[in-house]
Amino acid sequence: MQATNILFLILGLGCFAFYLGRGRSLAIAKPLGGIRHLHSLPSYYGFHAAIWCALPSLILLSLWLVFDDLLINSMVMDALPDIDAPTDAASYNLLLNKIANIADGILPRTAENSALIAAADQMVNYRVVSRWSLTALILTLSLVGMTWAWSRTAQLFRARPVVERVAENLLLACACLAIFTTIGIVFSVMFESIQFFRSVPFFDFVFGLDWSPQTAIREDQVGSSGSFGAVPLFVGTLLISAVAMIVAVPVGLMSAIFLAEYANKTVRSYVKPALEVLAGIPTVVYGFFAALTVAPFLRDLGASFGLSVSSESALAAGGVMGVMIIPFISSLADDVITAVPQSMRDGSLAMGATKSETVRRVIIPAALPGIVGGIMLAVSRAIGETMIVVMAAGMAARLTANPLESVTTVTVQIVTLLTGDQEFDSPKTLAAFALGLMLFSVTLLLNIFALHIVKKYREQYE
Repeated sequence: MQATNILFLILGLGCFAFYLGRGRSLAIAKPLGGIRHLHSLPSYYGFHAAIWCALPSLILLSLWLVFDDLLINSMVMDALPDIDAPTDAASYNLLLNKIANIADGILPRTAENSALIAAADQMVNYRVVSRWSLTALILTLSLVGMTWAWSRTAQLFRARPVVERVAENLLLACACLAIFTTIGIVFSVMFESIQFFRSVPFFDFVFGLDWSPQTAIREDQVGSSGSFGAVPLFVGTLLISAVAMIVAVPVGLMSAIFLAEYANKTVRSYVKPALEVLAGIPTVVYGFFAALTVAPFLRDLGASFGLSVSSESALAAGGVMGVMIIPFISSLADDVITAVPQSMRDGSLAMGATKSETVRRVIIPAALPGIVGGIMLAVSRAIGETMIVVMAAGMAARLTANPLESVTTVTVQIVTLLTGDQEFDSPKTLAAFALGLMLFSVTLLLNIFALHIVKKYREQYE
């Protein structure tokens, strides 16, 4: 049985256990005069039975999925004859992948020797035995847990504290998982970045003005060392993000103010969904629109004024990216403005302020933490965008502040460096991790700044 089917089996047994536990609590409460005589509500007894039925089985399934392949692979490789046994780690992994491909039917069995075919057959047998053993253990464990929880159901049994304690521990586990995932990502990027900085000096990377990460195949080849100055990438990223913010912030904020303070219910019911449709359009569609419509229009418009506008420009990419980001700012700002207490509006109007003065001097300052948070989220979204930049701004690393020229961004170069078959021991490939580390650092600083602003003004208006 596949792992997915086993998971559905566990969930089904958990639902059945919930039904049994809840039904037994209702049966106990009926002769007593109702559920008010029970310590906990019937649903808590059901959840208690479901937890004891499903949770141990889920833990067993997780451990089995982690160690199953490792044990099977080890047993298969240990059974190989000494003449076919690999001598190093690379040969070991290559031979193991070959046996697995034969077992999965990817490689033909006729072209291999008898030892590998026997090992593949053994691997298939081990997998079958493993799956059926897992299924039997899951069924046994679930039924035992269900029976035990059902027997524990009684009038004075404290089911609610048990269920709430389990729920609290699950929430804590999810929070720890998110934290450890973030830490793992940071450390993995930092480790590869340290390897890169051993080959390329840190200051040459951060302050270098030339980006050409091309390395030669042979040491005697001309240009065997590339240039890894990341300043053109940072400038291009900031330029496109700035153009996007110039478009998105005023339009998004003004639309949010209009929807929250001036529009009636009919207009709001049509305009707000129309704005939020922009958030559901894939970025590749925006890229097509920028490359096929906006960029030629800007080029022809610039030519009519005597300006030289590149076919791939930061203005086209940033403008379309700004349109894409408008729903993020508008939706968040609208929700925050709407959440401002009505008493603040009434007090301002009672003091003689006009509608516009109330918005400027009362509503906007009170909603500033949420507005800043939405803008920072939009900035992070703009910095991390890739597809629109590739299709509308190009991939040329050019140090310029002219939005009419083609530029590239950090994310585009990361994708370029990691596309295809790459060696992770060359500075060209490791440069992607260094760029990722710098991008992470910049985004982290922006979030810290946003939290500072939010904390400052939240204390003022609460």
